[in-house]
Amino acid sequence: MRSSFYGRWQELGRESTVELRDFGRLGRISALTLGGGGIAGVWGRTDRAEAVATVHAAIDAGVTMLDLAPSYGVDAESELAAGEALRQRPAGHVMITSKVQLEGDGDFAGRIGRSLRASLDRIGRDHLDLFLLHTQLQPVDGGQVPRNIAWRDYRDEVVPEFERLRDAGLIRAWGITAVGHPDSVLAALRETPRPDAAQVVVNALDMPGDIYPWSDVPAANDEIRRVANGNGVAVVGIRAVAAGSLTSALDRDVPPDHPAAVDFARAEPFRKVAAELGETPAALAHRYALSVPGVATVVLGVKNREELAECLAAEARGPLTDDELGAVSR
Repeated sequence: MRSSFYGRWQELGRESTVELRDFGRLGRISALTLGGGGIAGVWGRTDRAEAVATVHAAIDAGVTMLDLAPSYGVDAESELAAGEALRQRPAGHVMITSKVQLEGDGDFAGRIGRSLRASLDRIGRDHLDLFLLHTQLQPVDGGQVPRNIAWRDYRDEVVPEFERLRDAGLIRAWGITAVGHPDSVLAALRETPRPDAAQVVVNALDMPGDIYPWSDVPAANDEIRRVANGNGVAVVGIRAVAAGSLTSALDRDVPPDHPAAVDFARAEPFRKVAAELGETPAALAHRYALSVPGVATVVLGVKNREELAECLAAEARGPLTDDELGAVSR
């Protein structure tokens, strides 16, 4: 039996769709984007049939972008699931984002091209609407962090190749996952050519979790968002529920010292505020992210239709009021 959230979504879906917002070069986009991590089992177990059904439900509700990546799930499951869903029910108006990881050195253009072609084959499209660098930027001064890309390689090799692919029509826009070293991210947003879009951590407790490796350098998510807005770079909000830490319970087993478990414990006051406001923690977290100025769309990490319905119902209730935002801030 479906939950009350699912019933609420069905009722809402007959009357309204998700709000549309400006998304720079790509025009207008729904305020909610369906992420690939959830439907690929990154945030708890699901299966292909439910993943495909969740893609269909999201599109039916007015979601106009899917945010995928080869690294989401086993054997690029997010792209395979989305590809199956779109082959069953073509939706040419729905934009597709995917990503490329560039760990190590050398042959950046070749690796970018191979990754793009493989993604297009799995998804069943002849181009991507948005192609993102999924590797974090090293400090501009050259300091090294494992599995990150050097600033010089990004500037001199990655950016020109992304620009070439856009000119060739294989992608419509390109961007970065803006959780690298803050100095490098800010430089990337200010220099030209600059990204068309940036994925920025946006959540109520400003928790980047285990994707931010610089323990001695504070994250600068608010500044990154403002600089992106000021330079015409569309902001895609990610980690709205901080990898599950801003929900009622973590949906996967992690050790007590895992960043998600540590953040979950830290977020207990947030859950109390959610209860006082009559919201589930996840709903409040998504409404908060949707209320942050300058965020074009918020990526959902949902893995099934139940979780999707909760987010759709939260979005339909609109932005948080000043009093609600004040309660979260306190």
